[in-house]
Amino acid sequence: MADQLSKEERKERRSQRKRRKGEENEKAKSWLREWMDALLFAAVAAIIIRALLFEAYRIPTPSMEKTLLTGDFLIVSKISYGSRTPMVLGVPFTNIYMPGAVIPWTRLPGFSEVERNDIVVFNYPIDLDPISAKTSYIKRAVGVPGDTVTVDDAELFVNGDEAKSFEGIQRTYVVSVRDRVRLSPAKVEAAGGRLIGSQNQGSYRVTMPRDVAEKISDWPEVNNVELFVLPEDFNEFNRRDFSFSSGFNNHHHIPPIVIPFDGQTVTLTPDNYHIYQNVITRYEENNVERNGDQFVINGDTTNKYTIQQDYYFMMGDNRDDSEDSRFWGFVPQTHIVGKAGIIYFSWDSERMLPRFGRLLNFIHD
Repeated sequence: MADQLSKEERKERRSQRKRRKGEENEKAKSWLREWMDALLFAAVAAIIIRALLFEAYRIPTPSMEKTLLTGDFLIVSKISYGSRTPMVLGVPFTNIYMPGAVIPWTRLPGFSEVERNDIVVFNYPIDLDPISAKTSYIKRAVGVPGDTVTVDDAELFVNGDEAKSFEGIQRTYVVSVRDRVRLSPAKVEAAGGRLIGSQNQGSYRVTMPRDVAEKISDWPEVNNVELFVLPEDFNEFNRRDFSFSSGFNNHHHIPPIVIPFDGQTVTLTPDNYHIYQNVITRYEENNVERNGDQFVINGDTTNKYTIQQDYYFMMGDNRDDSEDSRFWGFVPQTHIVGKAGIIYFSWDSERMLPRFGRLLNFIHD
């Protein structure tokens, strides 16, 4: 009887161990399922937020200094101007996409239109990739649809008036000093400028905001400070493959141009076609042939064309160190990504330290 009870006890204990192991396995599976569900939910939420609401962006170049610095990390609001639904099939959070798999898309309603002088993230228009796969740029929208922009002696004019100035906008100035005096790069940097080279003996080129130029003009060793302007006949575009700027000599002298808008009818001529070529062929996907002074658009001979969407004129705040609409032309409305909102982090790669004073700064136009 004792032996029989012992066998039953051993059997019961084996059964209990199996039950406990089964329960432990079920708990482990339940824990794993919960984590997998949480990770899946987080991934889906992140994809939705990134695709439709907000996206992180890093400033890679100095074209917007000093408004935005190289190494600033931004939150870009896609909902401000209306989010775009997905345009291609690709791997989330990467630039990998399936070639040829462009899908129908639309722009959801936003809070506002792009306003003049907004700081905007957009897809670089003349890239050859699908729109959303193009490189992201950030510039200031100095002109909106229907505006007339002019660059005269390096000064920007919008609708006949000098463009609004902002504290961070930098331009290149020529600083002339007294005989046998050198301009100190350290002193210039401490004042808020950057010495970029010598103009000739006794003069220097300095990139700086207007208020810094006014301050430096009062230094005892300085004779004169004036805006650096390229001569009108200096051709900087003859080595660049930009159809828009092929009709100009340089970015300091651009004649009045009306920024295209939806419904505008333009008359094409051999002299102005460079302004509209990308608009008609690249962004609005028409086939154009030129026959002398005549144009054949989608098989029809005509010198008239009606614009199909709105466009914007973008410029960097570091005006002489920015490749922007003065070079490659207009930004289509389809290429607008969002509005720069907040600097959430900033890294100074020269000092290898964070710029703590810029953390969580809102970006003001």
